[in-house]
Amino acid sequence: MKKLLLFLGLALLLALGATGCGAGESEDVEAPDEGALEDDGQIYEFTLAHFFPAGHPAEVDLVQGWAEALREASEGRIEITSYPGGTLLDPADTYEGIVSGTADIGLSAFFYNRGRFPVLEVFELPGLVYKDSRMASMVAWEGIKALDPEEVQDTELMFVLATGPGDLFTKNPVRSLEDLEGMKIRVAGLSAETLSLLGAAPEAMPQDEAEEALMRGRVDGNLAPVEVLKGWNHAEHTDYLTRTPFLYNALFYVTMNQGKWDQLPADLQEIFMAVNKDFHEEVAAGLWDVQNEEALVWAVEETGQEVIELDLAEQERWIERVLPIQEDFISRMDEQGFDGNNILETVRRLVEQYQ
Repeated sequence: MKKLLLFLGLALLLALGATGCGAGESEDVEAPDEGALEDDGQIYEFTLAHFFPAGHPAEVDLVQGWAEALREASEGRIEITSYPGGTLLDPADTYEGIVSGTADIGLSAFFYNRGRFPVLEVFELPGLVYKDSRMASMVAWEGIKALDPEEVQDTELMFVLATGPGDLFTKNPVRSLEDLEGMKIRVAGLSAETLSLLGAAPEAMPQDEAEEALMRGRVDGNLAPVEVLKGWNHAEHTDYLTRTPFLYNALFYVTMNQGKWDQLPADLQEIFMAVNKDFHEEVAAGLWDVQNEEALVWAVEETGQEVIELDLAEQERWIERVLPIQEDFISRMDEQGFDGNNILETVRRLVEQYQ
């Protein structure tokens, strides 16, 4: 009996000792680092499709720079393989290709799918003056977050970036509306309607077809950001640049297939969001500013491009001609169940704020 009692006593002491050690250890152990990677031992690989040439800054600085930033931040767990030059998806097919999973990530312009993104057309309306691409990019990104349009809810939008103001590059000088009358100008998206109101003859086509059209005389000029003078070799086929910061702004997106995003572990989603924020502010938002400045210097010094500045009175004539497009936008939004005036006023406030 004594032996039984001794055994029970020892067992009780051992049990109490184990409980005491456990409590003591729980006090000493540090809480898990919330910033630590939840390494599941898996590398997540993504394909990225876009239409820019392999040597274009959109590939070299934007896509490769972003991919490297994600690779470094994730300690090698995020790998992105780029397919430039439209080798995987054409510009107009890119967004739906991301929705369907043909590619995991896509870079293209919203204007290649006119009508597919009705609310986002507000950022490309003529009559809004963007001083540069950084301003236009920040206005668009802040505006999208404020408006939260349903039309981009079927993918995971990484960020957007804009070209900022676009100018007219022509074979003959355009110093007034009368000079533009009947001139065949390559355009994309909403710019076709803009050029029609100004009296030109718009020819809609992707940017990668514009050089051949200029070379063969199918068009007399192009409405685009200055970077195309060098990046797309347009200065070899045009002689005049007319400044028109109130006519044009092209909005590009970088977006991911929703299923691919949902399958990512939470820590990698957080890395994407953190890298996206920093990379957008430091590189993407002003990408076209760097290109535009370099291209303009090159075009003037190397090809003799003449820059034409419209005087204030002439600018006001052009703007007055295109304002009906803003009014039409409001009407179309209202017909589709949106508050068109609120959408436009939201963007106007942001333009004023970032000016």
